[in-house]
Amino acid sequence: MERDTQPGFALWITGLPASGKSVLARAVTDELQRHQTNVTVLESDAMRKIFGTESYDEQTRDYFYGSLAFIGKVLTEHGINVIFDATANRRAYRDRAREQIPRFLEIHVDTPLEVCMRRDPKGIYKSGKEGAAQNVPGLQADYEPPLKPDLVIHGDRENPEASAASVMQLLKERRMLAADL
Repeated sequence: MERDTQPGFALWITGLPASGKSVLARAVTDELQRHQTNVTVLESDAMRKIFGTESYDEQTRDYFYGSLAFIGKVLTEHGINVIFDATANRRAYRDRAREQIPRFLEIHVDTPLEVCMRRDPKGIYKSGKEGAAQNVPGLQADYEPPLKPDLVIHGDRENPEASAASVMQLLKERRMLAADL
């Protein structure tokens, strides 16, 4: 049976915890919906609750991000646009998704660690410093920024609306969105 649905696109928004990934994901989602383009956000904290991943060691992260990439692949194959709102501290996690999803863009929210630690809305860095959290990217776990991101957003200097406009422009340039949107 042949599918007549155009594949969806996927945006992986990566960066340190508290870099501004979720704020950007919301701003891009709002902008896409304003232009009648549907999108589903796969937010790592919410998805981890569904998967029931209590621990977050390297093996668990590998399984989790592999599963997340697979879900994104299936959704995009069925014409559903996806935003991954997930740190994915290892390049390999994001590269796996890029290999599986033909219309894939990686957006790096590049925010200095000190700024992320000051923001710390979920108390992740505080927990890491106190020893309650063992694998915080930027503290105990390495964060591997993309080598060739499709777009870099400076989360400490750019406002969400301008950043979302940059993402929309990139989607148009890569012909993932109509140029007249």
